[in-house]
Amino acid sequence: MKVEKTNEYKQLIKTISERVRLGQSVAINAVNTQQLLLYWDLGKIIVSKQQQYSWGKSVVELLAKDLQKEFEGTKGLSATNLWRMRAFYLAYTQDTILPPIVGELKNSNKDVMPKVLTFIAWTHNYIIIEKCKDVNERFFYILQAHNNGWTKNVLIHQIENKTFQKTIINQNNFSETIHIEEQSNAMLSLKDDYTFDFLELSNEHSEYQLEQAILRNIRKFLIEMGGDFTFVGNQFVVNLNDKDYKIDLLLFHRELQALVAIELKVTEFIPEYAGKMNFYLSLLNKTIKKKHEKPSIGIIICKSKSRTTVEFALQDINKPIGIATYSLTKQLPEELKQFFPTTAELKKRVEMINRVLQKNKK
Repeated sequence: MKVEKTNEYKQLIKTISERVRLGQSVAINAVNTQQLLLYWDLGKIIVSKQQQYSWGKSVVELLAKDLQKEFEGTKGLSATNLWRMRAFYLAYTQDTILPPIVGELKNSNKDVMPKVLTFIAWTHNYIIIEKCKDVNERFFYILQAHNNGWTKNVLIHQIENKTFQKTIINQNNFSETIHIEEQSNAMLSLKDDYTFDFLELSNEHSEYQLEQAILRNIRKFLIEMGGDFTFVGNQFVVNLNDKDYKIDLLLFHRELQALVAIELKVTEFIPEYAGKMNFYLSLLNKTIKKKHEKPSIGIIICKSKSRTTVEFALQDINKPIGIATYSLTKQLPEELKQFFPTTAELKKRVEMINRVLQKNKK
């Protein structure tokens, strides 16, 4: 009997395809976990023997040569990688103050590898170890890379652009305008400063030039925004009483399930910008937002801002709005450096954000 490509047959193909993809994903995850466990154990053995016999650095070079002879053709046993395995083990055993979530995902035995490390590949792990010295910062990038599917290059870009620091100090009124369960998710959608080095703009440029440059580089722009954003449109029209109002950029955030209005300003932030954005969000919620979506969020991206002015401007605004700046180079603005949080403040905010990241992963 000849099988027709009916809807039932097409559904069968879809069902089998989904199962194959699931199997492939499980297999890849299993291989990754075993590789990381192996590298953890090798790092542990190297550290232990160095301590036991007081061996210096030269033992790693010698060990790499002999192992490559023993396992000819096997990748991953170079001296460079053995040093990385050693650093991998030490990074999460020497730190006496680990984030609470790491502790929850780790056996009470200190020498057992934290499960959270298996969320990302070996390449991602050693990049984070080499570029991030603070354990809270490492954990932030591990979960962000996992949740957003960051490639190696995107991960490096996010670290070099100091996404962790810029997320920790962002300015918004989310705690007063967004349901408590969504507050931290919303905070993760906003940075304090965005790096637009890929736009290749001169220091003097108009809002139109900024917007057009973003549209020509929309993929890179969405990556810089932090992941989970999709592009809806530019100069997006919302109408009230037969009058059109245009929003510079309209995005949608998949995790938040909310429209995100972006206003671009090539000047310093002034309070009037917040009032205008509040108006736009009211129109979006009334005329564009779907029934299943959460209330819309606004992000105003300016050339510069006074943090005190932003604080006062947002006090009586009843819609969720964040205020950020943008830079055309990777160099951290002096205006930003002075506002890095203290160790105590950092620990408190990071723990909150990390718990949300872990909750999203489940």
